[in-house]
Amino acid sequence: MTKRTLPPRRFIKPTFEFLIEKKRDGGEFNQDEIRYIIDSTLDGDMPQHQLAALAMAIYFQGMSAQETAELTEEMMLSGEVIDLSHIAKPKIDKYSTGGVGDKTSLVLVPLAMASGVVVPMMSGIEHDYVINTLTKLGSIPGFKGNLTNDQFAAQLGKIGGAIVAQTPDLAPVEAKFHALRKETGTIPSLPLITGSVLSKKLAEGSEGLVIDVKWGNGSFIKDLEQAKQLARSMTRVGRSMKRRCVALVTDMNQPLGDTVGTALEVKEAIELLKGNGPEDIKDLVLKLGMEIVRLAGVAGSTLSAKQTIQRHLTDGSALEKLKDLVKAQGGDPSFIDSPDKFPQAKHVRKLPAPKRGYVHTINAAMVAHGVHLLGAGKNGANDKIDYSVGVSEIKKVGTQVKQGEPLMMIHYNDEARLEQALEYFKNAYRLAPKRPTPPPLVVERVA
Repeated sequence: MTKRTLPPRRFIKPTFEFLIEKKRDGGEFNQDEIRYIIDSTLDGDMPQHQLAALAMAIYFQGMSAQETAELTEEMMLSGEVIDLSHIAKPKIDKYSTGGVGDKTSLVLVPLAMASGVVVPMMSGIEHDYVINTLTKLGSIPGFKGNLTNDQFAAQLGKIGGAIVAQTPDLAPVEAKFHALRKETGTIPSLPLITGSVLSKKLAEGSEGLVIDVKWGNGSFIKDLEQAKQLARSMTRVGRSMKRRCVALVTDMNQPLGDTVGTALEVKEAIELLKGNGPEDIKDLVLKLGMEIVRLAGVAGSTLSAKQTIQRHLTDGSALEKLKDLVKAQGGDPSFIDSPDKFPQAKHVRKLPAPKRGYVHTINAAMVAHGVHLLGAGKNGANDKIDYSVGVSEIKKVGTQVKQGEPLMMIHYNDEARLEQALEYFKNAYRLAPKRPTPPPLVVERVA
């Protein structure tokens, strides 16, 4: 593990008021000023109210490409940087801005491993209603998401993949910034998102990164143009830091796949690793997987990349890699062979369509909130996650339904929780007499 030490330079420290006013008025920070902001945040020298004012100024005025790159590098170097140079294979990670029903990481990590790519995946803090990959894997008894940096590096060298929680000594200033952004309404700031994501991902030892930037009602990025700008910002900064980077802008205006929950999503991921599963998520796995193997250099052409991914999805090798990963992190791999072992809810109830028509829109965030209320997410410090609850057989945009036909199946254990969740599920769907045109899943590729 390495941490950069810099020779002292002549730098007259500005006041925090000066820095706030400079950004408020549209000025551009130089590298010394950015380093001073990061150091002051890390050491707790900058008062919270002034840091909040600075975050708000950045939110409104933005940052140049150069500023964003320097911010990202300084955030990355605020803690340890994992050295994976002892691993000869290409090291490529995948990051998603977070989506409802998005279980692509559960499929892509073993798929990339089977293709000869090392995947160093650290999972950080997710947004309010999004259930992260580690929480889903927690439905497998014994699975441990917390490894030290040394254990993480050792596992990567041994089996070629890991999905773990971000350690506090990696980009520690990022955690402080993230907490502040949540409290000040500045989460959507593009330069701060870029700095946050890339500082963590590059500190974990990745040589390249495939990014899934989601936009729509199930993402914190509601605007398509903003999603495209974020994709450009991330790839540009990644390149400036000598890392290979590709981003896909993808639709999150309905849940991805047929399930939302924890165990339900892991079971769907297992089906995908057998070459089955819903078409939308199969399509996204194929496209993201192709980007990973091309970025890694293990497939030279688009056709070769597609054939590599399709082969490992159907020959069982990726499924074996998922078992290797689960076993390496203390989990019971027999759950992968026998998905019926996963916890199942006591009750399953349909959400009936109130009338005949076509599914016109689905508010994915409402579906996620409903699943959260069923018990799939923590609602307090002592609240346990119920791995058995969630929704399945989700009718997607463009599907025709008859009155009373199920729009989804609700898996639940608690009647009181169900009553709360039902309001969200009912309001999530809008039916119309005419068939709508579903939006394209992948809107843009940015490289």
